[in-house]
Amino acid sequence: MTVGNVRVEIVDGRCMGAGNCVDVAPEYFDQNDDDGTVVALRDVVDGADESLVRDAADVCPVAALVLVRP
Repeated sequence: MTVGNVRVEIVDGRCMGAGNCVDVAPEYFDQNDDDGTVVALRDVVDGADESLVRDAADVCPVAALVLVRP
């Protein structure tokens, strides 16, 4: 997912399915029906929602969401 120059990466194998990111930003994240791991719903983050997506990454107990600047 990207916003301007910020990308959100889901770290493979790290998500434990807590669902905190979905609680914070349900329009951007959901959980896989099979194992509960995070699924990105959008490839691009709206500029106005950058702080929301950052908050979703911050509440992840295993840091499965990483914001990356090129």
